[in-house]
Amino acid sequence: MQEHPSATLAHFAATLRFEDIPEAVVRRAEDLMLDWFGSTLAGKAGRPVQIIEAFARQMGPADGPCEVLISRAGTTPLFAAMVNAASSHWAEQDDVHNGSVFHPAAVVFPAVLALAQANGASGRELLTAAVAGYEVGIRVGEFLGRSHYRIFHTTGTAGTVAAAAAAGRMLKLTPEQMLDAFGSAGTQAAGLWEFLRDAADSKQLHTAKAASDGLMAACLAQAGFTGAKRILEGKQGMAAGMSTDADAARLTDRLGQRWALAETSFKFHASCRHTHPAADALLQVINEHHLRPEQIARVTAHVHQGAIDVLGPVTNPQTVHQAKFSMGTVLGLIAQFHAAGMKEFNDAFDYIAIRAFRDRVTMRLDQEVDNAYPLRWIGKVTVETVDGQRFEGRVDEPKGDPANTLSREELESKALRLAEFSGAASSDEMRAAFERLWHIARADVVGRLLP
Repeated sequence: MQEHPSATLAHFAATLRFEDIPEAVVRRAEDLMLDWFGSTLAGKAGRPVQIIEAFARQMGPADGPCEVLISRAGTTPLFAAMVNAASSHWAEQDDVHNGSVFHPAAVVFPAVLALAQANGASGRELLTAAVAGYEVGIRVGEFLGRSHYRIFHTTGTAGTVAAAAAAGRMLKLTPEQMLDAFGSAGTQAAGLWEFLRDAADSKQLHTAKAASDGLMAACLAQAGFTGAKRILEGKQGMAAGMSTDADAARLTDRLGQRWALAETSFKFHASCRHTHPAADALLQVINEHHLRPEQIARVTAHVHQGAIDVLGPVTNPQTVHQAKFSMGTVLGLIAQFHAAGMKEFNDAFDYIAIRAFRDRVTMRLDQEVDNAYPLRWIGKVTVETVDGQRFEGRVDEPKGDPANTLSREELESKALRLAEFSGAASSDEMRAAFERLWHIARADVVGRLLP
C-alpha cells in the first residue's frame, strides 16, 4: 500500500494495540465513556431521540444482542449505534475536543459498544477501538480546519470517519481494509449548520448517521467493499469539497506520541460549548462582586469567530434545544441561577426575566480570543451595572478543560443528574453501571451496562 496521509492514519488505527496506549490515556478513555453514558441516558427525554428510536424499532428486529440504552431494548449493531449516538448528543453535555471542535464520544462509543456486545469482545478491545476512533476523528477535524466548521457540523463529518476507525478496529480490519472503510465513511459524511435557524432536529440525525454510517463502512470493508483511497486529501475528497484551509500534516500529527484523546474536554454546562467560556467568566464576576441579575445592565461576551458563526443565527430561541445555542439565554440562566443545566433550561429558558437578560447580552469578536481558538477557548466578558460600574471577567481554562477537568466524583454526579432528569435509570442502577465502567478494562466480555 502506497503511503500517504489517509493510508498512514488508517494503518495506525488498524494496528493500534492496547499495550501501545499509555495508562493515563486508558484511564481518560474510561472517564470519557462514563461521561458519554450519562449523556446518552439524558437523551431519553428528547423528542427527536424518541422519533429516531421509533424509526429504529420499525426498521430493525424485535430483539438483538446490542443495547439501546434509553429503552433497554436489544437490536442490531447498526440500530443500537444509531439510537445511542442520537441520544448522547441531545443534552449538549457530551465531550468536545477544542482543537478540532468535534464531539468524539457521541459517534465513537455507540459504534464500539454495539460491536463489542454483538461480538463478545473484551473491555480492552473496546477501549483500544475507542482510542483509535478518537485519534482519527480529532485529526480529521483538525485537518478540515476552521473554514469547514463555518458551514459543516464537524461531528457529523469527521465523526463518520471516526466511527469507521473505531468500528474497524473492533472488527480487526487490516490497514488496507481500514483505508477502504475511511473511503466509504468519507463519501457519506455530512452535517450542515443551517438547522440552527429553524430549531430543527438535525443535530441528532448528524450523530445518528455518523455512528451508523461509520459502522456500516467498516462492516462493508470487512466484506471486501472498496472505498476511495484518498477520501480525505484527494483532489475530489472531503477537504476539496468542504474546506479552504485544510492541512494534510494534521492528519498524521505525532501519531502514537501525541494522544489527542487526552486533550478532550468535558462539558459542564448543558449548552453549546461556544457559550461555556463566557458563562464561566460571567459567573466569576457575579461571585466576586455579588451581583444580582437586576443589577446588570449589559454584558459583552468577547468571543472567537466560531462562536459568532454558530450562535449568531439564534436571536429568538423557540425551543429548549435552540436556547442552548443562544449566548444571551445561557448567560441569563447563569445570572439568575448560577447554573445552566438541564433543569434550568427546561424550566426557565423562556422566562420573562431570562428573555429580558438575553436582550442585554451582545457578542463581540475579540482578536486575542480568536487568535487562541480553537486550541484554547478563552472566556472574557465585560459587565456593566445599572449604577455605572464596570467589571471584567476572564477564564483561560473553562470548567471541564483538561487543565480544569472534572474528577471522577464530579463525572458520577453529572451522570446521576442526567439520568435523574430523564428518568432513564435509578441511582442504584447508575452506581452499578459506574462500577462496571470504571473496571471495563478488566472485563473479558463487554455485557449490558444496564439490567
